[in-house]
Order: sequence, then C-alpha cells, then structure tokens
Amino acid sequence: MKTGLLLINLGTPDAPTPGAVGRYLREFLGDERVIDIPWLARKFLVNVVIAPIRSFRSAREYKKVWTTEGSPLLTHGESVRDALQARLDRPEMQVAFEGAVKVELAMRYQNPSMDGVLKRMQKEQYDRIIILPLYAQYASASTGSTLQKAFEVISKWYVIPDVVSISQYWDFPGYLDGFELRASAFDLPTYHHILFSFHGLPERQLDKVYDDRQCSNHSCEDEINDENRFCYKATCYATARALAERLNLNTDQYTVCFQSRLGKGWVEPFTDVVIQQRAALGDQKLLVFSPAFVADCLETIVEIGEEYVGLFQEHGGDSLDFVPSLNDHPRWIEGLEELVLSKIGRTPIS
Repeated sequence: MKTGLLLINLGTPDAPTPGAVGRYLREFLGDERVIDIPWLARKFLVNVVIAPIRSFRSAREYKKVWTTEGSPLLTHGESVRDALQARLDRPEMQVAFEGAVKVELAMRYQNPSMDGVLKRMQKEQYDRIIILPLYAQYASASTGSTLQKAFEVISKWYVIPDVVSISQYWDFPGYLDGFELRASAFDLPTYHHILFSFHGLPERQLDKVYDDRQCSNHSCEDEINDENRFCYKATCYATARALAERLNLNTDQYTVCFQSRLGKGWVEPFTDVVIQQRAALGDQKLLVFSPAFVADCLETIVEIGEEYVGLFQEHGGDSLDFVPSLNDHPRWIEGLEELVLSKIGRTPIS
C-alpha cells in the first residue's frame, strides 16, 4: 500500500515585498471562510481597503523575519516534512503503514500551493492519502478552509483513493509534550504571570458552531463537552488548562487571551490589553506561550517578540519572553508520527 501524507499550513508570501504580500493577503482574506461576509463586500474590503494598506506595512514586518532560505513558516515546515519523512522511512514504519509513506508539504495560500502538490500526488496513484492541517485547534477559517480546499481538488480526480483527514489534536500528547519541553528552558517561578495567547477570531465565527448561535451559552472557558468540542475558543481554553496542569500552574498564575485581531467583535480578552493590565498590576516579568502556532512566524517573532515586548515595557513592565513554537522539535516530530498512526488504527511504535 502506498500512502501519501500531506502536511498543510496556512501560508506565506513568496517574498517580503509589497507586491508578494498583497497577493498573499488577497488570496488569504478573500477566502469566504476567513472573512465570512457577502462576496461583494468582501471583495471591496480586501482589494480596496485591507490589501493596499497592509501590504507595505506587512512587507516591512516580513523583512524582519525573512532568512536566506525564505519565510520561517515555510522553512520550519520543510524541516518538519524532512524529519518526519526520515522517521517514516524506518523499516518498522513500512510495516505499520503496510508500505511506503511519502510526506509532502503544502500551504493553503500561495506556495507550495495545494493545487500543485496535490497534482503531483495524483500522479503517484496513492492507495491512501492522509491530510494533516498544522493547526491543533479546529477553526473554520483555518482547518475548515484547508480541508475544504483539499476535498475540492481531490473530488475532481478520476480515481479517488482512501482519504483520511485530521481535523484537530489540541489534546494529543505529542503536541502538549512539545510545549512542555519548550517550557523547560524557562524558570517558570521567576515570572509574575504567564499568558497563553492564541490567534483571535471574530466572535460570530465561534457562534456558528452552535444551533443557538451563541458561544457564550456553552461554558467554553471551563470545559470541553459534546456540544463545544469543535469550538475554537473551547479548545484553546482546554489546551491552556492541559498545559497549565503539566506545568503545575494555578488558575491565578496564567491568563488565556487572543492576539492578532483585525477589527471589532473579536473574541476577548485581547492579548495586548491583558499585557497592559498586567503591567498596571505591577508585573515586571511575563512569559507568553502561543500554542495556536506549531511553527514560529510573524505572529510569534514580531507580534509577541517585538511589539508586545515594547508594549509591556512602555506600560512599566521589565521583560516579556515568549516560548518558541514546536518548529522541528524531536518530540513534535515523534508526536506527528504517533498522531497519524492513531488515525489509521495502528499502535504507535516506540
């Protein structure tokens, strides 16, 4: 049996230039799952307002993180792909998967494009394709859009193989272990407070998960249950609770918050507001996790590592540190192998 494993992350511009960033923003923000308003209004907002204004500013930010190999999101993705491929090439993995496994990497927006990568995978005539979006918590704007795109492409193939999709894994041990190990590099008791900062979403997108269209009615901050298990807010809070338990944190030692908002009506509390509040309370040292990102990118390196550091110090704080994302941490690579094996009904091999 031939298996193709497709890793997919959100996307990145091809270059840190206004033109390339503009193309990325138009494709990304033009997705109806990302900005879920009527088509004409979305086109006007993205093409006339957001992209022309943000392209130049965002290009300057991307230049700060760009390397000779390209965007961090892409280079980390390539490292994960190659490290996971090396693990899956082991003889015992060939037995577990009943044949060879080929790992591919694509981006939902821009390059390497899903269209191009899936076209290459179609030619391989795989018996089974496993689709693994690199977002631990399900959201329609990320996981939903990614899986929809993959299904649309594959549905047009003349021969459609077995397809396995993985929608979320916020509670999977390999994912949580990775952040716990990242935290071991920091002396947690020396920090006055810890933030678990997740990427924000409009509240209306959370509401759509429920029949009554009200996320606020479903205890999403306190528990995971059958009704809210696909609510992004609920799984973010559950991730934070799971990590806090592993790190021996009491509820008064950490705050769950949301960053990168684009306008009004986004899920609160906002990370930048919480940072100002913690400074006002006299905190001098903060530590920030961003578990929604499994690879460091603009939102972790610049937004947290630069903008939030400056914001905290501006309001009287001393130092703000952020815990690196999983990137190609060995436990994360091992965890991905375990995750994929579990989804096809195989027992992970130590």
